[in-house]
Parts: sequence; structure tokens; C-alpha cells
Amino acid sequence: MDLHFVARVLLAIFCVVQGAATIVLDLNRTHAAHPQWLGHARFHIVWQTVTVATLAIFEVALLSLRGAFESERFYLTALLASLPAIGFFAALLTRHLYGGTLSDPGGISPARFKFRRRQVCLDLNLVAEVAGVLTLAGVVLLFHAAGS
Repeated sequence: MDLHFVARVLLAIFCVVQGAATIVLDLNRTHAAHPQWLGHARFHIVWQTVTVATLAIFEVALLSLRGAFESERFYLTALLASLPAIGFFAALLTRHLYGGTLSDPGGISPARFKFRRRQVCLDLNLVAEVAGVLTLAGVVLLFHAAGS
């Protein structure tokens, strides 16, 4: 089995899931149509969603092309696919500067569970982004391990 092909397919699936998940999670009542959000905030979430979805289409197109620069196109696609996560972590690390929060009362609540008799809240955005980064890293390592 050609591991380069497998890695390209896995990266394409990752890109499609990233683009589709953004549409499903952000173009609904908890985000773009959130009744308590200011109109400008709604504008930004739709802008972000369309950008990520368009990026996903472009990424899949890059992976689907045949011919020269296959490895370069793979790594470029992986870099492009990492940009939403980079943006997420930049926003996460700087949220104190602009009063940002990972969730709000009308949105998706953090998962709550007990760990060693302590109540733990785990933001599902953070879980998804960490899982995405680990998945993307695994796919890149697979491609790299197959040799250029």
C-alpha cells in the first residue's frame, strides 16, 4: 500500500471534516444566529466560517492534483490546514487582552466531570483543537515516514 496516498487521503478527510464542522458548529443558534450576540460579532463568525470552508475546498483541490510537486503540495496543504488551529490557540492565549471566553451561556457548555473528587470543566473547543493538531501531526509524520 502506498503510504503517500494513504496520508493524502487522510489529510483530505481531515480538511473536509474541518471545513464541514466549522459550518455545522458555527452557522446555528449558538453562534451566527445567537440572539444575544452583537451583529458585528455575527458578521465575524460567518466570515470566519466561510474562510475556513473555502480553505478546506482549496486544500482538497491541492491534494487531488496529480503531477509534479506532490510532496510540496502535501506539506503546503498541511500548513494551510493548521492555520485555523493556530488562530484558535492565538485567540486562546490572548483572550485576557480582549475579554474573550471559550463559551457563553447561550452556547455549548463545557463538559463537566469529577476527577479525584474534584469538579473539572473541559471546554470542547479546546478538546477538538488539540485532537485536530494531534491528528494533523500524525498524518504529516505518516507522509514523512513514507519518504519523499
